[in-house]
Amino acid sequence: MADQNNEQNNQQKIILVCGGAGFIGSNFIRLMLKLHPEYKIINYDKLTYAGNIENLKDIEGQTNYKFIEGDIADAEAIEKVMSEEGINSIINFAAETHVDRSIHIGSREFVMTNVLGTQTLLDAARRHSVWKMINISTDEVYGTLQFGEDRLFTEETAFEPNVPYAAAKAGGDLLCRAYFKTFHVPVIVSHCSNNYGPYQFPEKLIPFLVSKAKKGEKLPMYGSGKNIRDWIYVLDHAKAIELMFEKGVAGEVYNVGADNEKSNLEIAAIVLKQFGLPEDHIEFVEDRPGHDLRYGIDSSKIQRELGWKPECDFETAIKETIDWYNNHEEWMQHIMERQSKAINEHIHK
Repeated sequence: MADQNNEQNNQQKIILVCGGAGFIGSNFIRLMLKLHPEYKIINYDKLTYAGNIENLKDIEGQTNYKFIEGDIADAEAIEKVMSEEGINSIINFAAETHVDRSIHIGSREFVMTNVLGTQTLLDAARRHSVWKMINISTDEVYGTLQFGEDRLFTEETAFEPNVPYAAAKAGGDLLCRAYFKTFHVPVIVSHCSNNYGPYQFPEKLIPFLVSKAKKGEKLPMYGSGKNIRDWIYVLDHAKAIELMFEKGVAGEVYNVGADNEKSNLEIAAIVLKQFGLPEDHIEFVEDRPGHDLRYGIDSSKIQRELGWKPECDFETAIKETIDWYNNHEEWMQHIMERQSKAINEHIHK
Protein backbone atom coordinates (compact mmCIF):
# COMPACT_ATOMS: atom_id res chain seq x y z
CA MET A 1 0.00 0.00 0.00
CA ALA A 2 2.84 2.41 0.86
CA ASP A 3 4.51 1.78 -2.51
CA GLN A 4 1.21 2.39 -4.30
CA ASN A 5 0.71 5.68 -2.42
CA ASN A 6 4.25 6.81 -3.26
CA GLU A 7 3.69 5.97 -6.93
CA GLN A 8 0.46 8.00 -6.96
CA ASN A 9 2.17 10.93 -5.22
CA ASN A 10 4.89 10.96 -7.89
CA GLN A 11 2.45 10.88 -10.81
CA GLN A 12 1.56 14.06 -12.65
CA LYS A 13 -1.72 15.24 -11.18
CA ILE A 14 -4.42 15.19 -13.85
CA ILE A 15 -7.36 16.81 -12.11
CA LEU A 16 -10.99 16.63 -13.20
CA VAL A 17 -12.41 19.94 -11.96
CA CYS A 18 -16.19 19.63 -12.20
CA GLY A 19 -18.12 22.89 -12.40
CA GLY A 20 -14.98 24.82 -13.28
CA ALA A 21 -16.84 27.36 -15.42
CA GLY A 22 -18.75 28.66 -12.41
CA PHE A 23 -17.83 31.36 -9.91
CA ILE A 24 -15.66 29.55 -7.37
CA GLY A 25 -14.48 26.89 -9.82
CA SER A 26 -13.11 29.35 -12.37
CA ASN A 27 -11.28 31.35 -9.71
CA PHE A 28 -9.83 28.09 -8.35
CA ILE A 29 -8.64 26.86 -11.76
CA ARG A 30 -6.87 30.14 -12.47
CA LEU A 31 -5.13 29.98 -9.07
CA MET A 32 -4.23 26.29 -9.43
CA LEU A 33 -2.61 26.76 -12.85
CA LYS A 34 -0.60 29.66 -11.45
CA LEU A 35 0.63 27.71 -8.41
CA HIS A 36 1.04 24.33 -10.12
CA PRO A 37 1.88 24.67 -13.84
CA GLU A 38 3.05 21.05 -13.73
CA TYR A 39 -0.54 19.84 -13.15
CA LYS A 40 -3.06 19.27 -15.92
CA ILE A 41 -6.63 20.42 -15.37
CA ILE A 42 -9.67 19.11 -17.22
CA ASN A 43 -12.55 21.53 -16.69
CA TYR A 44 -15.79 19.54 -16.93
CA ASP A 45 -18.92 21.69 -16.86
CA LYS A 46 -22.52 21.35 -17.99
CA LEU A 47 -22.67 25.08 -18.81
CA THR A 48 -26.07 25.67 -17.27
CA TYR A 49 -27.30 29.25 -16.80
CA ALA A 50 -24.69 29.81 -14.02
CA GLY A 51 -21.71 28.32 -15.87
CA ASN A 52 -19.82 30.61 -18.22
CA ILE A 53 -16.79 29.39 -20.15
CA GLU A 54 -15.88 33.03 -20.82
CA ASN A 55 -14.84 33.20 -17.15
CA LEU A 56 -11.63 31.40 -18.22
CA LYS A 57 -11.10 32.96 -21.62
CA ASP A 58 -7.66 34.21 -20.53
CA ILE A 59 -6.30 30.67 -20.11
CA GLU A 60 -7.73 29.08 -23.26
CA GLY A 61 -5.00 27.42 -25.30
CA GLN A 62 -2.74 26.58 -22.37
CA THR A 63 -1.31 23.10 -22.85
CA ASN A 64 -2.13 22.08 -19.26
CA TYR A 65 -5.79 23.09 -19.49
CA LYS A 66 -8.71 21.58 -21.38
CA PHE A 67 -12.47 22.15 -21.32
CA ILE A 68 -15.05 19.39 -21.81
CA GLU A 69 -18.78 20.03 -21.68
CA GLY A 70 -20.73 17.45 -19.72
CA ASP A 71 -23.02 16.53 -16.84
CA ILE A 72 -21.61 14.96 -13.66
CA ALA A 73 -24.76 12.83 -13.35
CA ASP A 74 -24.01 11.21 -16.74
CA ALA A 75 -22.12 8.06 -15.70
CA GLU A 76 -21.09 7.11 -19.25
CA ALA A 77 -19.70 10.57 -19.97
CA ILE A 78 -17.79 10.61 -16.68
CA GLU A 79 -16.31 7.17 -17.39
CA LYS A 80 -15.24 8.34 -20.86
CA VAL A 81 -13.42 11.42 -19.60
CA MET A 82 -11.82 9.52 -16.71
CA SER A 83 -10.44 6.87 -19.05
CA GLU A 84 -9.46 9.02 -22.02
CA GLU A 85 -7.83 11.80 -20.02
CA GLY A 86 -6.14 9.57 -17.42
CA ILE A 87 -7.78 11.41 -14.52
CA ASN A 88 -6.23 10.64 -11.13
CA SER A 89 -7.85 13.37 -8.97
CA ILE A 90 -11.30 14.98 -8.77
CA ILE A 91 -12.43 18.31 -7.33
CA ASN A 92 -16.18 18.82 -7.50
CA PHE A 93 -17.61 22.35 -7.58
CA ALA A 94 -20.53 21.32 -9.82
CA ALA A 95 -23.81 22.02 -8.06
CA GLU A 96 -27.18 23.65 -8.33
CA THR A 97 -26.73 26.38 -5.73
CA HIS A 98 -29.39 29.05 -5.97
CA VAL A 99 -31.66 28.72 -2.94
CA ASP A 100 -34.59 30.63 -4.45
CA ARG A 101 -34.62 28.32 -7.47
CA SER A 102 -34.77 25.24 -5.26
CA ILE A 103 -37.84 26.75 -3.57
CA HIS A 104 -39.76 28.42 -6.39
CA ILE A 105 -38.78 26.55 -9.57
CA GLY A 106 -38.25 23.04 -8.24
CA SER A 107 -35.77 20.86 -6.41
CA ARG A 108 -35.42 17.93 -8.84
CA GLU A 109 -32.39 19.39 -10.62
CA PHE A 110 -30.79 20.01 -7.24
CA VAL A 111 -31.16 16.36 -6.28
CA MET A 112 -29.93 15.17 -9.68
CA THR A 113 -26.75 17.26 -9.58
CA ASN A 114 -25.96 17.58 -5.88
CA VAL A 115 -26.82 13.99 -4.89
CA LEU A 116 -26.79 11.75 -7.97
CA GLY A 117 -23.96 13.73 -9.56
CA THR A 118 -21.82 13.40 -6.44
CA GLN A 119 -22.56 9.66 -6.27
CA THR A 120 -21.56 9.29 -9.93
CA LEU A 121 -18.21 10.97 -9.25
CA LEU A 122 -17.64 8.84 -6.15
CA ASP A 123 -18.22 5.69 -8.19
CA ALA A 124 -15.74 6.92 -10.81
CA ALA A 125 -13.22 7.79 -8.10
CA ARG A 126 -13.57 4.28 -6.69
CA ARG A 127 -13.20 2.52 -10.06
CA HIS A 128 -10.16 4.53 -11.05
CA SER A 129 -8.46 4.54 -7.62
CA VAL A 130 -7.99 8.32 -7.65
CA TRP A 131 -5.31 9.94 -5.52
CA LYS A 132 -7.80 12.34 -3.95
CA MET A 133 -11.32 13.71 -4.38
CA ILE A 134 -12.67 16.91 -2.82
CA ASN A 135 -16.39 17.68 -2.67
CA ILE A 136 -17.04 21.40 -2.26
CA SER A 137 -20.07 21.97 -0.05
CA THR A 138 -21.71 24.70 2.00
CA ASP A 139 -22.31 25.77 5.58
CA GLU A 140 -26.04 25.74 4.78
CA VAL A 141 -26.15 21.98 5.46
CA TYR A 142 -25.88 22.83 9.17
CA GLY A 143 -29.13 24.78 9.22
CA THR A 144 -29.28 28.03 11.17
CA LEU A 145 -27.76 29.69 14.21
CA GLN A 146 -29.79 32.12 16.29
CA PHE A 147 -29.04 35.82 16.54
CA GLY A 148 -26.69 36.42 19.46
CA GLU A 149 -26.07 32.71 19.97
CA ASP A 150 -22.60 31.97 21.33
CA ARG A 151 -22.01 29.10 18.92
CA LEU A 152 -20.39 28.47 15.53
CA PHE A 153 -20.68 25.63 13.05
CA THR A 154 -17.92 23.06 13.56
CA GLU A 155 -17.14 19.93 11.56
CA GLU A 156 -19.10 17.96 14.18
CA THR A 157 -22.28 20.06 13.94
CA ALA A 158 -25.27 17.91 12.94
CA PHE A 159 -26.88 18.48 9.56
CA GLU A 160 -30.20 20.34 9.82
CA PRO A 161 -30.85 21.76 6.32
CA ASN A 162 -33.89 24.00 6.00
CA VAL A 163 -34.22 24.45 2.22
CA PRO A 164 -34.13 21.92 -0.66
CA TYR A 165 -30.76 23.18 -1.93
CA ALA A 166 -29.08 22.60 1.44
CA ALA A 167 -30.76 19.21 1.84
CA ALA A 168 -29.45 18.08 -1.53
CA LYS A 169 -25.92 19.22 -0.66
CA ALA A 170 -26.16 17.37 2.66
CA GLY A 171 -27.13 14.22 0.76
CA GLY A 172 -24.01 14.45 -1.38
CA ASP A 173 -21.84 15.06 1.67
CA LEU A 174 -23.23 12.00 3.44
CA LEU A 175 -22.50 9.88 0.38
CA CYS A 176 -18.90 11.08 0.55
CA ARG A 177 -18.70 9.90 4.15
CA ALA A 178 -20.25 6.53 3.25
CA TYR A 179 -17.89 5.96 0.30
CA PHE A 180 -14.88 6.70 2.49
CA LYS A 181 -16.09 4.41 5.30
CA THR A 182 -17.29 1.59 3.03
CA PHE A 183 -14.96 1.70 0.02
CA HIS A 184 -12.03 3.80 1.31
CA VAL A 185 -12.46 6.37 -1.46
CA PRO A 186 -10.00 9.15 -0.48
CA VAL A 187 -12.58 11.93 -0.39
CA ILE A 188 -12.55 15.18 1.57
CA VAL A 189 -15.59 17.41 2.13
CA SER A 190 -15.35 21.17 2.66
CA HIS A 191 -18.06 23.42 4.05
CA CYS A 192 -17.57 27.08 3.23
CA SER A 193 -19.40 30.27 4.09
CA ASN A 194 -20.67 32.91 1.60
CA ASN A 195 -18.14 33.72 -1.11
CA TYR A 196 -17.81 37.08 -2.84
CA GLY A 197 -15.57 38.29 -5.65
CA PRO A 198 -15.50 38.50 -9.47
CA TYR A 199 -17.42 36.19 -11.84
CA GLN A 200 -20.26 35.41 -9.43
CA PHE A 201 -23.67 34.70 -10.94
CA PRO A 202 -25.69 37.97 -11.01
CA GLU A 203 -28.59 36.54 -8.99
CA LYS A 204 -26.34 36.27 -5.93
CA LEU A 205 -26.61 39.05 -3.36
CA ILE A 206 -23.65 41.33 -4.09
CA PRO A 207 -23.79 41.44 -7.92
CA PHE A 208 -27.59 41.63 -7.70
CA LEU A 209 -27.42 44.67 -5.41
CA VAL A 210 -24.77 46.28 -7.61
CA SER A 211 -26.97 45.91 -10.71
CA LYS A 212 -29.88 47.54 -8.86
CA ALA A 213 -27.78 50.37 -7.44
CA LYS A 214 -26.23 51.10 -10.82
CA LYS A 215 -29.72 51.69 -12.25
CA GLY A 216 -30.68 53.83 -9.27
CA GLU A 217 -33.33 51.29 -8.28
CA LYS A 218 -34.31 50.29 -4.74
CA LEU A 219 -32.35 47.44 -3.22
CA PRO A 220 -34.80 44.66 -2.20
CA MET A 221 -34.20 42.99 1.16
CA TYR A 222 -35.91 39.80 2.30
CA GLY A 223 -37.76 40.21 5.61
CA SER A 224 -35.93 42.51 8.00
CA GLY A 225 -32.61 42.27 6.14
CA LYS A 226 -30.94 41.27 9.40
CA ASN A 227 -30.01 37.74 8.28
CA ILE A 228 -26.29 37.22 8.89
CA ARG A 229 -23.70 35.42 6.77
CA ASP A 230 -19.97 34.90 7.17
CA TRP A 231 -18.38 36.46 4.07
CA ILE A 232 -15.13 35.15 2.57
CA TYR A 233 -13.27 36.40 -0.51
CA VAL A 234 -13.28 33.76 -3.23
CA LEU A 235 -9.47 33.63 -3.57
CA ASP A 236 -9.12 32.88 0.15
CA HIS A 237 -11.51 29.98 -0.38
CA ALA A 238 -9.59 28.82 -3.46
CA LYS A 239 -6.35 28.79 -1.46
CA ALA A 240 -8.04 26.68 1.23
CA ILE A 241 -9.07 24.12 -1.39
CA GLU A 242 -5.55 24.05 -2.81
CA LEU A 243 -4.25 23.23 0.67
CA MET A 244 -6.86 20.51 1.10
CA PHE A 245 -5.74 19.03 -2.19
CA GLU A 246 -2.05 19.14 -1.30
CA LYS A 247 -2.14 18.37 2.44
CA GLY A 248 -5.70 17.43 3.43
CA VAL A 249 -6.40 14.06 5.02
CA ALA A 250 -8.78 11.68 3.25
CA GLY A 251 -12.05 11.14 5.09
CA GLU A 252 -11.85 14.50 6.86
CA VAL A 253 -14.22 17.46 6.75
CA TYR A 254 -12.87 21.03 6.79
CA ASN A 255 -14.93 24.15 7.51
CA VAL A 256 -13.76 27.31 5.74
CA GLY A 257 -14.81 30.75 6.93
CA ALA A 258 -13.37 34.22 7.42
CA ASP A 259 -14.85 35.10 10.84
CA ASN A 260 -16.50 38.00 9.05
CA GLU A 261 -20.20 37.98 9.87
CA LYS A 262 -22.26 40.70 8.19
CA SER A 263 -25.99 41.17 7.86
CA ASN A 264 -27.61 41.62 4.46
CA LEU A 265 -28.39 45.19 5.51
CA GLU A 266 -24.71 45.85 6.19
CA ILE A 267 -23.77 44.53 2.74
CA ALA A 268 -26.47 46.69 1.15
CA ALA A 269 -25.21 49.76 3.01
CA ILE A 270 -21.69 49.22 1.62
CA VAL A 271 -23.06 49.00 -1.93
CA LEU A 272 -25.22 52.12 -1.47
CA LYS A 273 -22.30 54.10 -0.08
CA GLN A 274 -20.07 53.19 -3.03
CA PHE A 275 -22.76 54.41 -5.44
CA GLY A 276 -23.46 57.54 -3.41
CA LEU A 277 -27.03 56.49 -2.65
CA PRO A 278 -28.81 57.09 0.69
CA GLU A 279 -29.23 54.19 3.10
CA ASP A 280 -33.01 54.52 2.92
CA HIS A 281 -32.75 53.39 -0.73
CA ILE A 282 -33.82 49.92 0.44
CA GLU A 283 -37.13 48.14 -0.14
CA PHE A 284 -38.14 45.41 2.29
CA VAL A 285 -39.95 42.51 0.62
CA GLU A 286 -41.69 39.38 1.86
CA ASP A 287 -39.21 36.95 3.40
CA ARG A 288 -38.46 33.73 1.57
CA PRO A 289 -39.55 30.37 3.07
CA GLY A 290 -37.00 28.59 5.24
CA HIS A 291 -34.72 31.65 5.40
CA ASP A 292 -31.88 30.82 7.81
CA LEU A 293 -31.15 33.56 10.34
CA ARG A 294 -27.41 33.30 10.74
CA TYR A 295 -24.38 31.30 9.59
CA GLY A 296 -21.12 31.35 11.51
CA ILE A 297 -18.11 29.16 10.76
CA ASP A 298 -15.44 27.84 13.09
CA SER A 299 -12.47 27.32 10.74
CA SER A 300 -9.92 26.57 13.48
CA LYS A 301 -9.41 22.99 12.24
CA ILE A 302 -8.12 23.92 8.77
CA GLN A 303 -6.05 26.73 10.27
CA ARG A 304 -4.51 24.42 12.85
CA GLU A 305 -4.00 21.32 10.71
CA LEU A 306 -3.27 22.73 7.24
CA GLY A 307 -1.91 26.19 8.05
CA TRP A 308 -4.62 28.11 6.16
CA LYS A 309 -5.92 31.52 7.16
CA PRO A 310 -7.93 34.19 5.31
CA GLU A 311 -5.67 36.87 3.88
CA CYS A 312 -7.96 39.34 2.11
CA ASP A 313 -9.06 42.47 3.94
CA PHE A 314 -12.85 42.66 3.71
CA GLU A 315 -13.12 46.44 3.46
CA THR A 316 -10.72 46.51 0.50
CA ALA A 317 -11.91 43.35 -1.24
CA ILE A 318 -15.62 44.20 -1.06
CA LYS A 319 -15.01 47.60 -2.67
CA GLU A 320 -12.90 46.01 -5.41
CA THR A 321 -15.64 43.43 -5.96
CA ILE A 322 -18.34 46.11 -6.32
CA ASP A 323 -16.11 48.00 -8.77
CA TRP A 324 -15.55 44.81 -10.79
CA TYR A 325 -19.29 44.28 -11.33
CA ASN A 326 -19.83 47.97 -11.99
CA ASN A 327 -17.16 47.82 -14.72
CA HIS A 328 -18.31 44.51 -16.27
CA GLU A 329 -21.85 45.37 -17.30
CA GLU A 330 -21.52 43.51 -20.62
CA TRP A 331 -20.48 40.31 -18.79
CA MET A 332 -23.45 40.59 -16.43
CA GLN A 333 -25.88 41.27 -19.27
CA HIS A 334 -24.64 38.23 -21.18
CA ILE A 335 -25.12 35.99 -18.15
CA MET A 336 -28.65 37.27 -17.52
CA GLU A 337 -29.59 36.66 -21.18
CA ARG A 338 -28.42 33.07 -20.83
CA GLN A 339 -30.43 32.73 -17.64
CA SER A 340 -33.59 34.01 -19.34
CA LYS A 341 -33.10 31.53 -22.19
CA ALA A 342 -32.60 28.65 -19.72
CA ILE A 343 -35.80 29.54 -17.84
CA ASN A 344 -37.82 29.68 -21.08
CA GLU A 345 -36.45 26.30 -22.14
CA HIS A 346 -37.40 24.87 -18.72
CA ILE A 347 -40.95 26.25 -18.95
CA HIS A 348 -41.51 24.86 -22.45
CA LYS A 349 -40.11 21.38 -21.81
